[in-house]
Amino acid sequence: MNLNIKMFGVLSVVLLPLLLSQHTDAAAVISIDFGSEWMKIGIVSPGVPMEIVLNKESKRKTPAVVAIRDDVRTFGEDAVTVGVKFPKKSYKYLLDLLGKPFDHPMVQAYSARYPYYEIVESERGTPLFIHDENTKFSPEELVAQLLAKAKDFSELSHGQPITECVITVPGYFNQAERRAMKDAAALAGLNVLQLINDYTGIAINYGIFRRKEINETAWHALFFDMGAASTKAALVEYKTVKIKDKGYVETVPQLQVLGVGFDRTLGGHEMTLRLREHLIKAWEANGGGDVRASPRAMEKLLREAERLKIVLSANTEHYAQIESLLDDKDFKQLVTRVEFEELCADLWPRVSGVVQRAIAAGGGAGSGARLILAGGGSRVPAAINALKEAVGHDPARSINADEAATMGAVYRAASLATGYKVAPLNVRDAVLLPIQVTFTRHVDGNDKLIKRTLFGPMNPYPQKKVITFNKHTDDFDFHVNYAELDHIPSTELQYVGSLNLSQVVLSGVGAALSKHTGDNIEHKGIKAHFNMDDSGVLNLVNVEFVAEKTVTEEDDDKDSTLSKIGSTISKLFGSDSETPEKADEKAEEKPQEGEAKNDTKKVNETVSEKQNATDPESKPKPKIVVLKEPIKSDEQVVNLQPLTPEQFKSSKSKIAELNAIDKKRVERETALNNLEAFVVDAQMKIDMEEYAECGTPEQIEEIRKICSETSEWLYEDGYEAATELFEEKLASLKDKTNPIFYKHWEHRERPDAVAAVRNMLNSSKEFLKMAKNFTKEVNPDKDIFTDVEIGTLEKKIVETEKWVDKSIQEQDALKKNDDIKLTVESIREKMALLDREMKYLLNKMKIWRPKKPVKKETDNKTEETVAEPEPEAKDEKSETQEEAPEKVEQDKDNEVEDENTEPPLQLSDGQDDEHSEL
Repeated sequence: MNLNIKMFGVLSVVLLPLLLSQHTDAAAVISIDFGSEWMKIGIVSPGVPMEIVLNKESKRKTPAVVAIRDDVRTFGEDAVTVGVKFPKKSYKYLLDLLGKPFDHPMVQAYSARYPYYEIVESERGTPLFIHDENTKFSPEELVAQLLAKAKDFSELSHGQPITECVITVPGYFNQAERRAMKDAAALAGLNVLQLINDYTGIAINYGIFRRKEINETAWHALFFDMGAASTKAALVEYKTVKIKDKGYVETVPQLQVLGVGFDRTLGGHEMTLRLREHLIKAWEANGGGDVRASPRAMEKLLREAERLKIVLSANTEHYAQIESLLDDKDFKQLVTRVEFEELCADLWPRVSGVVQRAIAAGGGAGSGARLILAGGGSRVPAAINALKEAVGHDPARSINADEAATMGAVYRAASLATGYKVAPLNVRDAVLLPIQVTFTRHVDGNDKLIKRTLFGPMNPYPQKKVITFNKHTDDFDFHVNYAELDHIPSTELQYVGSLNLSQVVLSGVGAALSKHTGDNIEHKGIKAHFNMDDSGVLNLVNVEFVAEKTVTEEDDDKDSTLSKIGSTISKLFGSDSETPEKADEKAEEKPQEGEAKNDTKKVNETVSEKQNATDPESKPKPKIVVLKEPIKSDEQVVNLQPLTPEQFKSSKSKIAELNAIDKKRVERETALNNLEAFVVDAQMKIDMEEYAECGTPEQIEEIRKICSETSEWLYEDGYEAATELFEEKLASLKDKTNPIFYKHWEHRERPDAVAAVRNMLNSSKEFLKMAKNFTKEVNPDKDIFTDVEIGTLEKKIVETEKWVDKSIQEQDALKKNDDIKLTVESIREKMALLDREMKYLLNKMKIWRPKKPVKKETDNKTEETVAEPEPEAKDEKSETQEEAPEKVEQDKDNEVEDENTEPPLQLSDGQDDEHSEL
C-alpha cells in the first residue's frame, strides 16, 4: 500500500508536464502487459495521470484466459472457473504458441502438458485448436479476443474509445512472434504504437522515478524478471546524452540495454507443474485411482498446486486439499517447502545462469549494478537465494514487481501518442537475435557465398542500416537470416525456430545500370535500406541503384532543367538530411548506418560541389550529381508465413461473429433481469397501502394478476424466450403500473413543492414591501423602480397565491386514485414565472446608480443640473466615493495636478474598514 501511495505521488510529479501540455483533442492510450498467465492494463487519458485499469471484479490484473462454451464467451476469472469443469473449452498460456510453427518444441510441450486440447496444423503451418466440429481457433485469434477484452475494460473504465496501445512482449521474441502479436492486435481493433520488451518497460518505470539521479556519469541496474513461463535479466545503463532535435541540442536522460540473459522455460508455471506431479504421485500412492485420465481432476490439481506454491513462498509447510477430486473422493496432503525446493533443485542453478549471461553480454559493465526484482516468480525464496549467490548482494524490491512493466509501457505510450507531452527519456533497446544478409557472387568462374552482418548482438535499436552490392550487374537475390548465435545457450537455440527469415529478389538491375553509363558516371552499387523499428521488427524499406555523375558548368547549364526537376523531386520525396555519397566509399558490400533516409522509390538527383585540387583556379569547378534509380524488390518470407489478407479477413469475421453473439446474449440477459426486477418491485409496491390507494380495486387486482402470471412464466418457460418477448412483457406491465406509480409520486412530492412555492411567495412579498420604498414618488433620490414594475410584481404575487390556494382546495377534494389536479410540474411553472419577475427587479436594483449633479455654465451663470447615471463599471467604486459629489467637483477645479499623488483607496466588496471617509 505504501509503495502504491509513493508511486502515485511520484507519478504526479513526473507527469506534471504531461497534464499541463495536453491538447483538448488528446485521446486515451493504454498499455497491455500480456503475459503467459496474467494480463495487466495501464491507461493515460486527458486530465488523468497514469493508472492501472480495473477489471469488472475491480482487480488490477486479469487471468489471460478465454473460454467459449455453448456460445457463451467468458474471460478472466470466469473463464478459469469454466476451465475447471470443461478444460477443453478454456484456452490459456497462449503466449507459448504465438508466432510458432506446429512442429516447434514449445508447441509439442504444450500438447503434452494439456492433452485434452485437440491441436492440428493449419495451412500456414501454425497450431490450430479444434473447438468443435465447425469452429477452429488460431493462437492469434484467441490472443486478439483477450486484447479486445483489455480494450473493453479500458473503455468502460474511462468512458471513451481506445484505439492505440503499447504491448509488452518477451525480449527474446523473434521476428515471426512479434509480427504475430501485431496481427493479433490488429484483429482486436488496436493500433500498436510499439511492441516494447518487458524488461525495457520495467527499466523505464525504474528510471522515471530516478530522473534526478541520472547525470553524465553512467550507472547501471540489473533487472531480474521471473514470470510464469520464462525468466529474463537485463543490464541497463542510465546516463544523460546530448540529442539534436529540430535544430536544437538538448541534454536528456537515456536508458540503454547493454546485456540480456533469458531462459524461455524457466518460470513459475514449471514449478507449479512439478508440484502437481508430486500431488498426483501422492494420490496414486494412496490408491486414489487414475487421476491422469480425468481432465477435470487434472485441472483441479493444477489450481491447487498453484495455490500451494504461493503459500509455500511465505510458509514452511501447508496442506493441499481438494474436495471430490475423483469419484467423490477428497484429497489432502501435507507439503513442506523443503520438498518443494527439492522438486525444483535443477531450476535454481538456471536462475543464476540467466543473470550471469546478462552481465557477460554487457561486457562486464554490470559490476556493482543494482539488482532489482520483478515478476511474481521472483518471490520464491530459493530463487532469491540463487540470485544472492550470483551477484554477491541482496536484491532490491524498490518497484512494484507485478505492475512495473505495465506502468513503464504506458509512460512510453503517452510519449508516442498525439496530444501528450511527457518528460523526455531516450530509450535504446538491444538486438538479441543478430541478423545477417547472405548472397552469392561469381568469382573466378565459381559462385561464392558472401555473408554480411546487418545487426550484431546487442546492437542498439531503433536503427536504420544500408547494405551495398557493387559487384552485381544483373538481376540477383539475397537472403536475410539469423546469424552469430554463439552467445545463446544451445538449450535455447532450438526455440529460435528457422534461421532463414526472407528472400529478396531484385529485378531491373541491368536496365538501371545501362540507363546511367558514360565516362563521367561512376557506379556506386545497389543499396538496400533496412530499418529495425522500435518494436524490434525488421523492415526492408527500399532498394535503389546509386551512381555519381561528374559535370562541368557547361554541362550543368545544358542539364539545368533536369537538375531543377530533380531538385524539386528531392524536396518533395527525399529526406532533408540526405547528402551525396562520399568519393572515398569502400568498394566492399558492407552495411552502413544512417545512410539514405529517403523511404520512397523516386528518381532523386542532388547536386554538390567538389573541389578539383589539380585544376587551376581559372578552370570551371566540376560538380557531382548523385543519381538514384529505384530497383523493384520482391520480399518473400521463408520461415513462418504471415496472415494473408484473406486469412486476416476470415479471422476478423470470426471474431466479429463472436462479438455479435455476446452482444445479443448481453441484451437478452439485460432484458430478462429488467423484467424480473420490475415484477418483484411491482408486486412489493402494490401490496403497500400508499400505492394501492392510488388505483382502483380493479386496477390493483389486474396488476397483481399480471405480475403473478409473468413470474410463473419466467420460472417455467420464460428463460428460453427471445429478447423481444421480455421487452414486450415489460412494456405491457409498465403500461398498467405507470399511472398508479405516477399518482403515488405526485402525492409524495406535492407537499414539498407547495412548501417551496409558499416560501417564494413570502420572500416575494417582503421584497415587494422594500421595493415600494424605491420609487420616484416615495424616494426621489433612489427612484430605482417604476410604478408599473411594482404593480406587475404585485399582480403576479396575488395571482400565484390565489392559484395555489384554489388548486390545493380542489386537489384535497379528490381521491388519491382520481386524476391529478395540482401537479408538481404546474407548481414549478408558476414558480418559474414569479421567479422571472423577481430576477428582473433584483438585477435592476443591482445595476442602479444614483444620479450625479453637474454644473453647467449658461450666459455667465452657473446652473446646477442632474446628470444621467453612468454606465456600470467593471470595478465598482466604494459607496463613500459615490455619495461625495461635492468633493469630486472640487477636485476637478484644481489647475495643478500632482503626478505623485496616490489614487484614492477603494474597498473591495465585503471588506470592512474603520475609516469610511476617503
